[in-house]
Amino acid sequence: MANALEAQLRYPWGDTLPETGHAMEVAPGVRWLRMPLPFALDHINLWLLRDEAEDGSPGWAVVDCGLDIPEAREAWTRLFAHGLDGLPILRVIVTHMHPDHLGLAHWLCAQWGCRMWISATDFYSAGQACRSDPELMRAQAEKLFSRHGLTDPQRLAAVRAHATGYAHLVPQLPDEYRRLLHGLTLRIGPNDWHCIVGHGHAPEHIALHCPALNLLISGDMLLPRISTNISVYGHEPEANPLPLFLQSIERFRPLPADTLVLPSHGKPFTGAHQRIDQLQAHHALQFDLLVAACAEAPRSAAELLPVLFKRTLDVHQTSFAMGEAIAHLHALQEAGRLRALPSDEDGVLRYVPVLPAAPAMPSPAGAEVLLASR
Repeated sequence: MANALEAQLRYPWGDTLPETGHAMEVAPGVRWLRMPLPFALDHINLWLLRDEAEDGSPGWAVVDCGLDIPEAREAWTRLFAHGLDGLPILRVIVTHMHPDHLGLAHWLCAQWGCRMWISATDFYSAGQACRSDPELMRAQAEKLFSRHGLTDPQRLAAVRAHATGYAHLVPQLPDEYRRLLHGLTLRIGPNDWHCIVGHGHAPEHIALHCPALNLLISGDMLLPRISTNISVYGHEPEANPLPLFLQSIERFRPLPADTLVLPSHGKPFTGAHQRIDQLQAHHALQFDLLVAACAEAPRSAAELLPVLFKRTLDVHQTSFAMGEAIAHLHALQEAGRLRALPSDEDGVLRYVPVLPAAPAMPSPAGAEVLLASR
């Protein structure tokens, strides 16, 4: 196990992974694909669900797509030839707008003449991100991060470059879509799948639960080894997404304890209730650590990165880490635990406790392990 928290979860297939371009069955009519990503997080899990067309002819629904990169197109092409049992893809379901989930939707829909299904908020947010003026996006990111203490010119230059990456990774969207909504029931092949909305990580993330198969396709809302990135972005600089995320994952609490969770990153697992507890404890610990650090001296988000992240961050990771640090600070500010002190000298926001910081409460066992692994 990579950390002690994983001992609380169960991985039915152990370390077995599907080969790139091949599918592995995890339940009747449900297959697991694994596509490459050119990042430190080097893969995304995709799912094939046995489906039926309106005339009753068989085929597949695809859940999530991968990045639009040559390696992913090649893997899909191999799968078309050998992994679909000679059946067509009938629809493409996208959990949310992020490039590793949406990037190849236009290509898959064109290849198979099928429709994309996605929430309306994420469809239009993706379209806006694709069409936004690159210089405006760079300026918004630089303004946000410099106001929160990231002033190193080299890192700011990298942030500016990173801010315009969406359109390169999602070069095109399908022109049409079908709308997914919280509470909607999709009939996919012989089974009903219920849509569960999640906020904080994406505007309107949709997870899918199948009671008959006792499966949850969790997307990025419930991951087994890492905590989902929850960030503030330059186009919405006062956003408070972290409480939305923490409220959203509680929607999975009523599911049966032995539900098989199919996440977008990591391996399928059981133990959703334990994982929800771990994530809630993890963020509670982060809140306490941030308040304690700000009690020692006023701190900016950039100055607090070592408190939240115990490893050296590359430039790509710094952008995500800054967005997440600001999200934590906004949550604490809205909760009345911290307040911002804008500086007359450099314009950087630094935070101090609203009241003298109390000693950090003991966190549930293992929360420190998750923080240390970030």
